[in-house]
Amino acid sequence: MTIGCTDFNSTAQLHTDKNRLMSDYEVTLVNDNSKRVFKMLMLTPLTATSVCPSSPLVTSSDSLTDTLRQEFYVRFKGPAETPFEGGTWKVHVELPDTYPYKSPSIGFVNRIFHPNIDELSGSVCLDVINQTWSPMFDMINIFEVFLPQLLRYPNPTDPLNGEAAALLIREPKSYDAKVKEYVQKYASKEAADEAGAESEDDDELSSVASFGDDDDEPAGQMDDV
Repeated sequence: MTIGCTDFNSTAQLHTDKNRLMSDYEVTLVNDNSKRVFKMLMLTPLTATSVCPSSPLVTSSDSLTDTLRQEFYVRFKGPAETPFEGGTWKVHVELPDTYPYKSPSIGFVNRIFHPNIDELSGSVCLDVINQTWSPMFDMINIFEVFLPQLLRYPNPTDPLNGEAAALLIREPKSYDAKVKEYVQKYASKEAADEAGAESEDDDELSSVASFGDDDDEPAGQMDDV
């Protein structure tokens, strides 16, 4: 395993925890007015035409990365019953040309205190994204399962943030307090909105609520374009 990465290859643990995590997640797409296309991206990792072949937004040869901008932001809330609860982070997402066959790049824009997230750059080291990505994964997996799992179950033995890892190992209560301090200082909704603001447009925000396994629509309201 690459140093600094957390391994979530345990399928049993993933399936067990996913039902619990569903209610903990809320994301907001920032700076993209093609909400229907993003919904398709959330629903399928392969092509928009596999979800909606007659969509006027795509042609039969268009992939999602051709139709949707390849760089965007997602607003992500900390899981309940963790020291990250109440925090809001802006997560930068960049899709490679070969997505979904190559994993997206993700990074936290506002600061977070976590053993497996670089405090300054926001880089996330997570095995399932960095090394063992599969084209069967999608944005649902990242924001409903992988990131909440990472916040719930940090791996201090393989860190990107050595200070956070050492504190978690030696003084777990102090670690929790430090996480909450960072949440208060850097992870308010206002702080998340302001983070990286100079690089963003003033486009409309569109909310994307949690998708259940059997749901055709998001649990929250999302207007069509």
